[in-house]
Amino acid sequence: MTTTDHPEQTSGSTGSVSGAEIVLSDVVKRYPGQKVAAVDGLSLTIPAGEIVMFVGPSGCGKTTSLKMINRLIEPTSGTITIDGVDIRKQSENELRRRIGYVIQGGSLFPHMTVERNIAVVPRLLGWDSGRIHDRVTELLDLVGLDPDRYRGRYPKELSGGQQQRVGVARGLAADPPVILMDEPFGAVDPITRQRLQDELLSIQRELGKTIVCVTHDIDEAIKLGDRILILREGAQVAQYDTPETVLSAPADDFVADFVGAGSSLKALTLARVGEVELRQTVTARVGEPVEEVKRRAEAAGENCVVVLDERGRPVGWPFLRQLRGTTIVRPDGDLVDVDVRATLNDALDTMLSSSHGGAVVTGDRDQFVGVIDFAAVTDHVRALEAER
Repeated sequence: MTTTDHPEQTSGSTGSVSGAEIVLSDVVKRYPGQKVAAVDGLSLTIPAGEIVMFVGPSGCGKTTSLKMINRLIEPTSGTITIDGVDIRKQSENELRRRIGYVIQGGSLFPHMTVERNIAVVPRLLGWDSGRIHDRVTELLDLVGLDPDRYRGRYPKELSGGQQQRVGVARGLAADPPVILMDEPFGAVDPITRQRLQDELLSIQRELGKTIVCVTHDIDEAIKLGDRILILREGAQVAQYDTPETVLSAPADDFVADFVGAGSSLKALTLARVGEVELRQTVTARVGEPVEEVKRRAEAAGENCVVVLDERGRPVGWPFLRQLRGTTIVRPDGDLVDVDVRATLNDALDTMLSSSHGGAVVTGDRDQFVGVIDFAAVTDHVRALEAER
């Protein structure tokens, strides 16, 4: 097994860490009637405040390992501690109320509104209605959903991506130190998947939780993980290290084959939007006079403006010729943007769907940061290739 000291922050929080350390010691799961253990002696330390991605071939025990952390599956032997406390010294209900759990599709209760779905655990914990209301408002804002528009909706009224965002909000509702995620973004289209990944990175940057995530997608593991755990059959550790080390120095042929022959190209996906010099452009607020905005943009040599809402979040990127009426209005449709922690691959994908040859970049709470363009990305990639 390969281990490392605490890596430089990649997808982790830049603020305070609110997560808890998880330690698995010689954990075994053997099902009745099976000769071979599903998990055979897994030992692992997950540092507080990091995202650790579990990957490996189908049937290798990654989901079983995840579910033993919150005792949805009981270990046969071995110990698991969270902040030094043995999970088997707590009741299952007490343990699970301190661990957020997010699965594919959000697993929302169809007969409950968004607000009631998010409030499930806080209600069990006895929170009063005012505190619950405030927490739902905070979390919907955190996951990029307007609280006034979405709190009263039912799951059937939401898109797949919106349901998954609500699922993440529900997992965070009681402010648990640990979040477990099992293929959370596997059932959505690629663009929505990218946006949800970016949202998770933005949330983690702010909250600093300990997040353990199972995925079958090595690219997703590289993008999201502070560390990657690659498992072979029986949850045997093939390698546990930073994405950079897994790509540049795979532990053996199994890891090299799993990562893929294009590992040198995959290493370029480690580059983040925030590492590239962003271009500042003219912005306009909803409600501003159109003629004033046009004069400002033309004076700056711009043929378009980024429209911001009252909280500084980009909602559109119209060309000047598209501005009508006397005041700036919120453009129709959703603006496809990228987070500062998104990969350059994500940025390029977003640019391909844009008529601007660039992409709007957002940071914490979806605040506008700047614009990334194709020239800046290619220059950065060339510099990385030259270094390699």
